[in-house]
Amino acid sequence: MEILHQLAELFLQAVPTVIIVFLFYLFMRWVFFTPIQKAMGEREGKIEGARREAAELEAEAARELQDYNERLRKVRAEIYAEQEAARQAALDERARLLKAMRSRALEEVVEAKKKIADELTVASREVALQTDSLAAEIVRTILESPSPQGARR
Repeated sequence: MEILHQLAELFLQAVPTVIIVFLFYLFMRWVFFTPIQKAMGEREGKIEGARREAAELEAEAARELQDYNERLRKVRAEIYAEQEAARQAALDERARLLKAMRSRALEEVVEAKKKIADELTVASREVALQTDSLAAEIVRTILESPSPQGARR
């Protein structure tokens, strides 16, 4: 029984310490833990808000990059189309010039053939007209020339 009495006495002596510890806990909670938890909650809220804002900015940047790449593709396609149109126009112009040059060359060939045919006709007439006189001159030249056999004798 004495042990129980000693325990009761010990318990009564510990009550003020327990009350002081409890009051200290309440004081620390009111002065220290509540402001720290509040500050940490605000900090967590700010961090989460900053993360959301960063995610939104990243998504916006991704959309802008996609728009930029799409516009770049469109501009490149337009440039390629313009280059192709210019190339096709140059090829068409070249083909037109070649056709014109071939046509002109063909006309010149036809004119040259016609001119040669006309010259041949004129030359044939002249030869036909001069044939009799040339034959007579050849005969006269042969008859007038001293014979090579007579000169030897």
